[in-house]
Amino acid sequence: MQNDHAYMTERQRPNPEITPASLIGLPRTIHLVPLDHVAGFDIRPGFYEEHGATAIPGGVNFTVHSRGATSIELLLFRRMADEPFAILPFPEHYRIGNVYSMIVFKLNIEEFEYAYRVDGSYEPERGLIFDKTKYLLDPYAKAVTGQSKWGSTPSGGKTYKARVVKDDFDWGNFRSPLIPIEDLVIYELHVRGFTNDKSSGVFHPGTFAGLKEKLPYLLELGVNVVELMPIFEFDEMQDYRVVDGQELYNYWGYNSVSFFAPNTSYAASTEYNREGNELKQLIQEFNRNGIEVFLDVVFNHTAEGNEKGPFFSFKGFDNNIYYLLTPDGHYYNFSGCGNTLNCNHPIVRQMILDCLRYWVTTYRVDGFRFDLASILGRNGDGSPMNEPPLLEALAFDPILGDIKLIAEAWDAGGLYQVGTFPSWNRWAEWNGRYRDDMRRYIKGDEGMAQAAARRIAGSQDIYADGRHTNASVNFITCHDGFTMYDLFSYNSKHNEKNGWNNTDGANDNNSWNCGTEGETNDPEILTLRKRMVRNSFALLMCSRGIPMFLAGDEFCNTQFGNNNAYCQDNLTSWLDWNRLETHRDIFEFFKFMIRFRKEHRVLRVNMSDGACGYPDVSFHGVTPQIEQFEFYDRYLGVMFAGKAAHEKPDIVYIASNAYWETLEAKLPELPPPLRWQIAADTWESGDQKRKWPEVQNNRIQIQPRSVIVLTTRT
Repeated sequence: MQNDHAYMTERQRPNPEITPASLIGLPRTIHLVPLDHVAGFDIRPGFYEEHGATAIPGGVNFTVHSRGATSIELLLFRRMADEPFAILPFPEHYRIGNVYSMIVFKLNIEEFEYAYRVDGSYEPERGLIFDKTKYLLDPYAKAVTGQSKWGSTPSGGKTYKARVVKDDFDWGNFRSPLIPIEDLVIYELHVRGFTNDKSSGVFHPGTFAGLKEKLPYLLELGVNVVELMPIFEFDEMQDYRVVDGQELYNYWGYNSVSFFAPNTSYAASTEYNREGNELKQLIQEFNRNGIEVFLDVVFNHTAEGNEKGPFFSFKGFDNNIYYLLTPDGHYYNFSGCGNTLNCNHPIVRQMILDCLRYWVTTYRVDGFRFDLASILGRNGDGSPMNEPPLLEALAFDPILGDIKLIAEAWDAGGLYQVGTFPSWNRWAEWNGRYRDDMRRYIKGDEGMAQAAARRIAGSQDIYADGRHTNASVNFITCHDGFTMYDLFSYNSKHNEKNGWNNTDGANDNNSWNCGTEGETNDPEILTLRKRMVRNSFALLMCSRGIPMFLAGDEFCNTQFGNNNAYCQDNLTSWLDWNRLETHRDIFEFFKFMIRFRKEHRVLRVNMSDGACGYPDVSFHGVTPQIEQFEFYDRYLGVMFAGKAAHEKPDIVYIASNAYWETLEAKLPELPPPLRWQIAADTWESGDQKRKWPEVQNNRIQIQPRSVIVLTTRT
């Protein structure tokens, strides 16, 4: 209700602590402001371009939008209360276009939570399902309440509400490492699973703080990127069930509830109205020590699912805008999770761009890996687009200019774009063909040597459109599938504990159990399995492109044959740090190969001039310069040659024998005084600092199922 006599100048308003974030959008001049009164609060029209809820001097600005709404109400709750203590309808004249904005004065951000109710048409066949009885979570919420303790809230059993976050974190003279993309070594991990087992030895298991405690370990290992599996607020209770006495959760977190809010259950302490500070401390400390932090982001679907799923946010604001719908109003399911976000609708596109900018400016995130990224290139009818506006906007956005963008270039709807993902030379891709070809070659499949050689050389046959080799993120293992140890311990998946009769998870694992399925005490099989792990990592670290591996592979972590452990919040998915001592030799080998990669730029960058009369990259059979892939289809030799600092040659030769018999290989001739020198031999499990035997007459004996890496010396 308008009150013409109620005025308050900017100077007369209560003036709490002012931070740079609180000044966004404030008027530049002091002027008289007419006030309205609603539900006992003084209000006035707000800042229409400032989405979400923002603390300002004297109050809080609430801005929300809906194209189909006929009215919107702001609901205020006491902390953790189920019912609101105040309901504030947005006055009609507080609406400009489809945007509703209101400043509510004299609100203490530490004393309330908020949600919305939205009214509008109910015509499901047109995708309109407005329901004014539903409490809705702000799509731009910076913190979400209700699940701060892991597993504490049944899915759909309690309303999601938001808090206003006070962004007063002191970054000091912070500067991101800005590591060149060709120098990255990516380490993929799950925040909870990385330290939740007591064997981790941290004080704050399963949290951002616990991960930060492992910084010395990561520095010793040598990785320079940690890629965090989803840390957006998600519903771990989705599909909660008990199977054979074991509680199963949506552990991985690929079911976003809020794109702007960190998962509060990953914080070691409750951070009322300062949610995210512990994550900021983690990123700040990692960056100070030269480790970048990437986020695995899920913009392809939400936790609201299909018609049978919960109704807590996007469905209630504009269901027919946020989701891809069939002509009769049902949900397209290109994600395999019930719904598909309508990413190239201008409203959704802007939200995603706003979200990524927020994580970069507020959290200083260094890069993003986009889950099922092919969905981000689909049109409103689900068809693929040649130049998707969302992907183009992210590629050229100024704030994201230094940020690494990585696509999982496929989706559950059958769209596979490895090598063809729209990139503008800005996007890298998870190279699924690298994984598949290398797995088949390493385990000894016939006829795979040529494909493996091409993958090691940077997959230039895949990225033949002029994209550099850094377009390829090379991996043999990731969260989705077997661990590296299990890859050589199981012929088949063993997902019975997931409760789906072993029907879930991929069947085409290209794995090999080395002679016995699963656990064994046979020393010969155990020795072979560890050698196969060394083979895999040696080839990964000697491949052009960006290497990535799964946390725990460096000490033979196992998931006991489960290749889809998305629901296993237990030792199946948690790292067992006891294995670090058991398999210390593997850890030392991983350290050595990471260091070796960093020492040899020729492994990371195309050297167009080559060196010593050899091209930048060349393929060899057991006879140099004769590829012989058809005859020796399980042996490959790949040589990289370039100029290092001071014009010294930098040459690395990778000899790989996937046969079960010893082979003799002749190495390419070197100009005097250069001679070949063995840098690593996976047949041996001892100290990699050992003195290797001299290479005589340019010939090497390469043992069965092993890899030898050579460099030059004078």
